[in-house]
Amino acid sequence: MKAREDKLKQIVQWAESNPDIRAVLLTSSLVNPYAPVDDFSDLDVELVFVNRTSYESGNEWIRLFGDPISMIEEDESVFDGKHAMKMVLYRDHVKVDFKLYQVPDFIEEINEEELPEDWDVGYKVLIDKDNLTRNLQPPAYHSIMIQKPAEKEFHQLLNDFWWDTTYVAKCLKRGDIFYAKFMSENILRTDYLVPLIEWYIAGNNGWGKITTNKHGRLFKKYLTADLWCKVESTFSGSDIDENWNALFAYADLVHELGTSLAQKLHFIYPVKLEQDIRTYLKEVLAMP
Repeated sequence: MKAREDKLKQIVQWAESNPDIRAVLLTSSLVNPYAPVDDFSDLDVELVFVNRTSYESGNEWIRLFGDPISMIEEDESVFDGKHAMKMVLYRDHVKVDFKLYQVPDFIEEINEEELPEDWDVGYKVLIDKDNLTRNLQPPAYHSIMIQKPAEKEFHQLLNDFWWDTTYVAKCLKRGDIFYAKFMSENILRTDYLVPLIEWYIAGNNGWGKITTNKHGRLFKKYLTADLWCKVESTFSGSDIDENWNALFAYADLVHELGTSLAQKLHFIYPVKLEQDIRTYLKEVLAMP
């Protein structure tokens, strides 16, 4: 995307001539070899200041790189005092996430025993006027690779999944679509289905060697067409009957993935729990 490339050049040129800035890093998807990149990918830029106070309190410098149409600001209290953030969407559709460091905090991060996650997923040093990054470890990408679950973690996820399907069922029977959607999308999908699919994919492709990016962005790449179709069946609109169908699609998919993983990892799948909960779901559905 030319607009994004031009904006990065503007930022680098400004930083090079600005004595308040001692280093600039590019992070996240644009320097992560495992991340999908397209025209909507953000610029994630870290600016290391001698003193960031005036840049944090004022936004005049933000307008040097284009016309901002929206911005989110987060001060150091959100990040344990280590940095501040200004996330800016410009009129040319380029979104830039500026992370504002001061030199001592930046050095403290570099000296941590483990590389912070923002750097472990990939970084590129664009400017370093004082050799501040000389001890910066190379990214290992460990934090984004899917790790094998412990047996306790596996059992806890399945136990919680089947428990929470009952909340969806009760909400659907009541006609409470808002709470049903919260439980279905925020809990069943995000807390249980996403990690279960991640484990399934890593189990077939190598633990600690594969990532599916944030929130399943690469699931479709690693699943068979049949399995992807089953994943799509868990999505639904506002119709109550459609949501019942999606709930049982969740159940069928978790059974398929869970039993496959249990066999592969030599864990015990909670067969009786699933049977009892399925009976409960069907009984609730049949209620007048």
